[in-house]
Amino acid sequence: MKEITIHDLKDFYVGQSDNQDAGTGCTVILTGKEGATPGVDVRGGAPGTRETDLIASEEMVDKAHGLLLSGGSAYGLDAASGVMAFLEEQDIGFDTGFAKVPIVPGAVLYDLGYKSAKIRPNFTMGYEAAKNAMNRNYLDGSFGAGTGATVGKILGPEHAMKSGIGSYAIEIGDLQVGALVAVNAFGSIYEGSTLLGGPMKEGKAQDTEPFLFQGLAASFQGNTTIGCILTNASLDKSKANKVSSMAQDGFARAIKPIHTMVDGDTIFTLAKGTIPCDVSTLGALSAYVMERAIHVAIKSATCTLLPTYDTWTQHP
Repeated sequence: MKEITIHDLKDFYVGQSDNQDAGTGCTVILTGKEGATPGVDVRGGAPGTRETDLIASEEMVDKAHGLLLSGGSAYGLDAASGVMAFLEEQDIGFDTGFAKVPIVPGAVLYDLGYKSAKIRPNFTMGYEAAKNAMNRNYLDGSFGAGTGATVGKILGPEHAMKSGIGSYAIEIGDLQVGALVAVNAFGSIYEGSTLLGGPMKEGKAQDTEPFLFQGLAASFQGNTTIGCILTNASLDKSKANKVSSMAQDGFARAIKPIHTMVDGDTIFTLAKGTIPCDVSTLGALSAYVMERAIHVAIKSATCTLLPTYDTWTQHP
């Protein structure tokens, strides 16, 4: 197994656009003229998604031409229109006979409470991120969809830790598998038994679950972790959906608790390639790279003070 970068994945183009002053942004993945086979798995009680019904195995369209991961809560879904406009200019989309309609699924996380609630990813930001994808401007950290991401909110947003977006990719022979994930979790983040992030109390990150088990209500609803598996494996939609489902194990290993009623956790899969691979093996690898990408998102978060918590530090 060889570690590679997200930009080494063949035929995928990842770009970002954000407004650092407003604390929000979006990340876009483009898949070229032929598109990629999509899959998705949505868990948690508060998802914000687009075109996920279309990805069901029994539905007609079997290729996605782009993918949006965005901040801005439901407002952020507007950025997908900008991605569609960029793809239309490139003559990319599902050919309906009268027009080519780009298929751009997406998911959003809630970052309205981080800096500005009035500035959200929109058409312009989505178009810019798609354009940037052609130059592969993606960076791990508090950029793109991870600009306003935070974790560990059970004690309120003033005790949350800064997070971001992370990536991790591997190569085994000809097979490539990578993950992108914007981590805006209600829960705490773990690398094995090591606590990487969570609610801050007395200058230290805390485990979220004891607060929850003691009866502290999970009332803060500004959460959701969203990500995507990218691979050059040959998959149909049913197998891509299964890979997304198995990749959720990576969420469960790294985030505790996960899939709560105040999260909208969503994982997409985009498969573009001809490499044969057992779906169980690919699903296990996908969980592995997703877990590692979550760790990267926390470790690469920009050291910016949260607006109402001036003793915040990046790591415990």
